[in-house]
Amino acid sequence: MADNEFGYTRWGMDWVRLAEPLRRTRPEPLLPRARSIARNNGVRAETEGTIVRAHIHRGGRASVTHIEFAPFDRTVVSALTALLGSDPAAVTDEMHAAAVSEGISVAPRPGAIDCSCTARSAHCVHVLATFYELARRVDENPRFGLDLQGYALHPGAATGDPADTPRWIPLETVDPALYFET
Repeated sequence: MADNEFGYTRWGMDWVRLAEPLRRTRPEPLLPRARSIARNNGVRAETEGTIVRAHIHRGGRASVTHIEFAPFDRTVVSALTALLGSDPAAVTDEMHAAAVSEGISVAPRPGAIDCSCTARSAHCVHVLATFYELARRVDENPRFGLDLQGYALHPGAATGDPADTPRWIPLETVDPALYFET
């Protein structure tokens, strides 16, 4: 077994840092159990854009975890497009090192975290297991981690002309007469 079963690439280690932040001063007792759940395929995660929904079954209990990641902004997408070149599917550790050396932050930032368990904590065992599962997937395919942070959502990600599209529009910009017209 490898020393780093989760986060053995530079891209994946960014995702492991969600569960194991460097600024933590004491050991997290839930980490071994979370790694065990992820290692034994106990996390069934589905992604849609920048949102991850994970179903975790342990024993007779089931929990649903919902994590939404903050998307990259326009400048990060432009810089990544320049670094990744014409074939953004082939993402290497050298590209990660180049991004970090240029000051481009490719580390994921969770925007919202929720779990249906009774722990009522942003870092319960289910959320930690989901982070490990995502790190495993990013290790296998680093482009998955970029897409989960909204890289693929930018229409110009492959062409170098990124455009931000708002997630919501202000309600006062909608004309009710035109909206409900059939």
